[in-house]
Amino acid sequence: AERPDEEAVVDHGGTSSVLNIHYEKEELEGHRTLFVGVRMPMGRQSHRHHRPHSSKHRRRADRTQAESVAQEDMNTESTATSHDTPSQRVQFILGTEEDEEHAAHDLFTELDEICVKDGKDAEWKETARWLKFEEDVEDGGERWSKPYVATLSLHSLFELRSCIINGTVLLDMKASCIEEIADLVLEHQEAAHELDDSVRMKVREALLKRHHHQSDKKRNNLLPMVKSLTDSGRRQSEPHHMDKAGELNCTAFYMCPATSPQPPPTNPELKNGAPDNSQMDLSKVLEPQHQEEHHKFVDTHFMKKIPIGAEASNVLVGELDFLERSIIAFVRLSPAVLLTGLTEVPIPTRFLFILLGPDGKAQQYHEIGRSMATIMTDEIFHDVAYKAKDRTDLLAGIDEFLDQVTVLPPGEWDPSIRIEPPKSVPSQEKRKIPGVPNGTAVPVEEEQHGEHHGPELQRTGRLFGGLILDVKRKVPFYLSDFKDGLSLQCVASFLFLYCACMSPVITFGGLLGEATEGRISAIESLLGASMTGVAYSLFAGQPLTILGSTGPVLVFEKILFKFCKDYDLSYLSLRTCIGLWTAFLCLILVATDASSLVCYITRFTEEAFAALICLIFIYEALEKLFHLGEQYPINRHADLDKLTLAYCRCAEPDNPSNKTLELWNQRNITAPAVPWSNLTVSECLDLQGQFIGSACGHHGPYTPDVLFWSSILFFGTFFLSTFLKQFKTSRYFPTRVRSMISDFAVFLTIVLMVLIDYLIGVPSQKLQVPSNFKPTRDDRGWFINPIGRNPWWSVVAAPIPALLCTILIFMDQQITAVIINRKEHKLLKGCGYHLDLLMVGVMLAVCSIMGLPWFVAATVLSITHVNSLKLESESAAPGEQPRFLGIREQRLTGLVIFLLMGCSVFMTGALQFIPMPVLYGVFLYMGVSSLKGIQFFDRLKLFGMPAKHQPDFIYLRHVPLRKVHLFTLTQLTCLVLLWVIKTSPAAIVFPMMVLGLVFIRKLLDFCFAKRELSYLDDLMPENKKKKLDDDSKKAEVCDSYVEFNKAKRSYSKW
Repeated sequence: AERPDEEAVVDHGGTSSVLNIHYEKEELEGHRTLFVGVRMPMGRQSHRHHRPHSSKHRRRADRTQAESVAQEDMNTESTATSHDTPSQRVQFILGTEEDEEHAAHDLFTELDEICVKDGKDAEWKETARWLKFEEDVEDGGERWSKPYVATLSLHSLFELRSCIINGTVLLDMKASCIEEIADLVLEHQEAAHELDDSVRMKVREALLKRHHHQSDKKRNNLLPMVKSLTDSGRRQSEPHHMDKAGELNCTAFYMCPATSPQPPPTNPELKNGAPDNSQMDLSKVLEPQHQEEHHKFVDTHFMKKIPIGAEASNVLVGELDFLERSIIAFVRLSPAVLLTGLTEVPIPTRFLFILLGPDGKAQQYHEIGRSMATIMTDEIFHDVAYKAKDRTDLLAGIDEFLDQVTVLPPGEWDPSIRIEPPKSVPSQEKRKIPGVPNGTAVPVEEEQHGEHHGPELQRTGRLFGGLILDVKRKVPFYLSDFKDGLSLQCVASFLFLYCACMSPVITFGGLLGEATEGRISAIESLLGASMTGVAYSLFAGQPLTILGSTGPVLVFEKILFKFCKDYDLSYLSLRTCIGLWTAFLCLILVATDASSLVCYITRFTEEAFAALICLIFIYEALEKLFHLGEQYPINRHADLDKLTLAYCRCAEPDNPSNKTLELWNQRNITAPAVPWSNLTVSECLDLQGQFIGSACGHHGPYTPDVLFWSSILFFGTFFLSTFLKQFKTSRYFPTRVRSMISDFAVFLTIVLMVLIDYLIGVPSQKLQVPSNFKPTRDDRGWFINPIGRNPWWSVVAAPIPALLCTILIFMDQQITAVIINRKEHKLLKGCGYHLDLLMVGVMLAVCSIMGLPWFVAATVLSITHVNSLKLESESAAPGEQPRFLGIREQRLTGLVIFLLMGCSVFMTGALQFIPMPVLYGVFLYMGVSSLKGIQFFDRLKLFGMPAKHQPDFIYLRHVPLRKVHLFTLTQLTCLVLLWVIKTSPAAIVFPMMVLGLVFIRKLLDFCFAKRELSYLDDLMPENKKKKLDDDSKKAEVCDSYVEFNKAKRSYSKW
């Protein structure tokens, strides 16, 4: 009868020639749907002579037991349905209930090969290791290779499969040392094969040989290992344990206790199961005192890369000249045992794979060992190995692995090329998803795209209901918010952001001082920022948000001051009324759960707003640099021949202003009597004289090199910050040093640039910090009367501008909060939109009463703050890219930043050395770095890319390119419109335009299909969407899923 395509192929490999199996073409072609019937040896034809009767009787009983086990395995396999696939069986196995003993752990796999050095006894030598990717000991034996993706031959995988079929499989072995393991393995080998006593003892002796690891190079000069067999038998093994920190306390010995089961001696020459002539060989086994030395010299750097709770898988392969047939065993220990000296690092061993064969096939054994070690690193087979109940489960795991492998043609690929580990490894979860007979997966339910479904944005229908839930959500984490801030990463974050926040606050104060004639200036700005920031950091729902000044607020202040000046009103009093009304309106918004409207702010609005703020940061940084060219102009087309005629001196002003004349009258100064040409620069400026001469600039004498030196500081700060921030991924210095340099990148750059500027001595513009803690003007105090000299109706009219101000505050605050609370940031402590708005409103009222500037969430500073607190996995395997774990959520960085800002008045002596071009370079760095991750700019680049060179973005798979361009052009138009409004006198209506983006986004529903918008406009991280997309391609609604669940339940009962 012909074999159906899906019928299992029986492997007819014999036990006598495990490594010389010839596969038929039909078997090779059908291996992807292979399910193997195991043939166990049923009898013996050979006879052994000169063996004691007791041993023969025992082995005959073992053989009878082995036959019954083999028959049971065959009966078990016959119950498997013929239509089962390896993938289905693996899903059965993984779906079984998991007990504590068979819970999967991370695995470290080590490949040891037995070797004989010239003039020395044989020993096991470590040749390769796997934590995730393969690392080999180079031919010189002095170093490890770079981690690389293991490439295996298909032939070695089939040979490995035959080894599992024909070898010994011992699951959940109870053993406490390597001797006991060796004895149990050999006993089961004798049950299947007839081994002479001499061969058996030689194999046992080989298994107990010393293991030489690559890290042993550092301790070659330790005390020699000298120990007799009698002493080794008396040594007691001490149990190992794991402390609370997850570190192993390694006190277990390599040898077994004297009470461990030993084969009974059969002649007077045998002692403890070994002949006398083996005493010198067994002395090579690690001594207890040497084991203590072994752990003193553990490779601590590599140990840190191994996850806590990991277990070891040891692969032992090699050739022995006295063997006629291979000895193969797969062992799973239960529980895992720390076999000191067996593994490079002191972790308990869970699995052993032993392959010892006849002489002449060392390379073949090596490749099988590599295949075993590599397949143990596979996520699916790793879980199968832990849960397997018998040999067939292991075979199903191997067949499922073969189902997934990719074969490279020998003529198109060089196997000697080592493949670099990928930056990201695709998830293997889809291999665990239950499938149907044709291989398609059960449908995966996609997540909702582009919407906020968190409980913090749901309307409660109760007064202050959302606020109460925010408080309940944040209170359990309040203490941890301070404990989690005790980290070196947080120190780097607040040092960098303190310098980054200082300059815009002082600059904003200076601009506000010019606009309000000194009524609110730099000192008020410093105090307001410090008070608001400290309060917000202590009590806000999302303390990662950094508060700062915004352009629309400055425009609002200018318009309000001009209005008060035109109508002879008190600016500070009217401003206080507006601020109090704004705070009251914010309180109403909090009480009515108005923050739930944030759910209508999608990626379309977020990215337009964030991109605008980033571009403004970049633009203003460059603009401030060009502005230095006015104060320190360039001598263009200078005639060097007339350099000696250049001069700049003070002279009497041609047309003195009324202010200048009033100053002279106050000081009783007569202009003709002043020796103007002999005055210094400071004296000339004090008397308000004018500078004349070819060496003068717009504001007096200057140094021609300042602009060029400022440009060097500006771009040097930007490029050095970028370089140091990326230093974590470089190849230089140890991991800890690279990580520290990356964390402190911007702060180190600022310190280095300040030092260079000080040494060079070019008089660049410096940061000016107020030195006295008092109001800028003497005619105002720290508390403002809300009415003052204004008429009573000003209080009634204040709600009108307050409404506009409330929209401004609400939009700036909540859009920034949405960006910070994105899902891709993996925040675990929740957020609090209502609580954030309440704190901003309360502090806005306080600042209004004290006559201080208003502060709201600063988008770029907040994004930079979040980026500086990113957490990555510490125990990344060699070659594996660190995984992003989330953000260090805490309150200390913001608290310290704004506390230091308040104390800056007392640190003028140190801060005056910071050049302004360095701070401008920091602004440029923050603007550019914040652009990363904004999908809008990725789509913008597509306009200049041919289709074949475009990246594999998820939306390009499902949305036509013309629709992608249309969406990008719409967003670009909105961005340009926002820019025009924000930089024009109409900037006061900027919040209304941002609100209008929500309605523009709603209109796109008429131009794009809902499915297209779900890919172009949502908040899901890109890599997560790709995984969902790959899963959905295999999804198909099928009634067989119900049958699958029934089959799974029946298998669990079986």
